[in-house]
Amino acid sequence: MIRAAASPALVAFVETLQIPVAQTFMAKGVIPFSHPLSLGTVGLQANDYVACGFARADLVICIGFDMVEYHPHLWHPNADKQLIHIDQSAAEVDAHYILEAGVIGDIGESLQRIGALATPQTSPQSGTLRQMIINELDAFADDESFPLKPQRILYDTRQALDADDVLISDVGAHKMWVARLFRTERPNRCIISNGFASMGIGVPGAIAAKMVHPDKRVLTITGDAGFMMNSQEIETALRHQIAIVIMIWHDNEYGLLKWHQQRHFGRTGHISFNNPDFVKYAESFGAKGYREESAETLLPTLQQAFADDTLVVVDVPVDYSENMKLTEKLGQLVCPI
Repeated sequence: MIRAAASPALVAFVETLQIPVAQTFMAKGVIPFSHPLSLGTVGLQANDYVACGFARADLVICIGFDMVEYHPHLWHPNADKQLIHIDQSAAEVDAHYILEAGVIGDIGESLQRIGALATPQTSPQSGTLRQMIINELDAFADDESFPLKPQRILYDTRQALDADDVLISDVGAHKMWVARLFRTERPNRCIISNGFASMGIGVPGAIAAKMVHPDKRVLTITGDAGFMMNSQEIETALRHQIAIVIMIWHDNEYGLLKWHQQRHFGRTGHISFNNPDFVKYAESFGAKGYREESAETLLPTLQQAFADDTLVVVDVPVDYSENMKLTEKLGQLVCPI
């Protein structure tokens, strides 16, 4: 969808037909989060708020959809809805992805022609659901806990970045939070490695993004493990005078593995490790480093980091006890529509 540069066509299509939109991780920003028809992001593999929209739908239009990102058995478990697939290539089908119709061709042109022929619905049912999603995103805006909760970190990160700045997410527990909570207004402004995701993309991905968009501010959010996989590229960035900000969510554990172990086995094992002093580590390359000591300092630190106009590492201790709290909360979720 994004690679096809079809975002404007999508927005025009859904505005004409009044159809709410949910995006996968890699499609974040294909419709602005601020748009009243945006329901945010799907793909957490849990009964999240936006899943209520799928549960109540009788028709799902899948545009540029690849099931490797979010398999249909997670959002179409009963195989009881009509599915329309619109893409430049034929759909991959299985028991949970049987099509009512498939449209193969240029995505933007297809949406324009279908929109001209279809009859819009008169009362989209997205208002209550969208408001609950917004309330969820705002709930931790003033949380002063330390280590910082993922929700507060991402709220402040959104305040620090302009709509056209670029966020690169590495792979780990933080990726799930970025995908779920980071409000994205433009295509290719929040880039998440998904599907066959590999840890370590954060630092080199941010370097590449800054080279492509030298006029934009670029931030990568990475875990401590993912950062250490490619942290030597700090030298590359400094040698080529590539100014990026690296935010490390620091917990001395493989956070996503711990989350899965807790969910499936009720215990954890062999997921802890030690780290260097990230500030001194950054300074040893000639970069700058900051370590957060309280929740209220994160936003001004990020603002200062971008003003420094060099490579900056920001060490943020994170409270990943929120992972299982989210799992338990979503397990008890009652659909609001």
